[in-house]
Amino acid sequence: MPIFEYRCNDCGKKYEILHKSSSNLEEVLCPECQSKNHKKLLSSFSASMGSSSSFDSGSSCSDGSCGVPSYGGCANGMCGI
Repeated sequence: MPIFEYRCNDCGKKYEILHKSSSNLEEVLCPECQSKNHKKLLSSFSASMGSSSSFDSGSSCSDGSCGVPSYGGCANGMCGI
């Protein structure tokens, strides 16, 4: 289910709406002033590595010390580049 961020053009409040389907977006109302005058914002996303991960952001991970199997260099995508 997609989460979209909006900013109300009337009161300036920033808020998120969880839509049940991206193909059928419900009518969006500002939770503060009930306005339909809003702008959809670009949002960043977050990825979870799972609860058993011990990722150390200070490590290059090239030696496998960050808890992710080492495949040499950045082949595993976890070297921070």
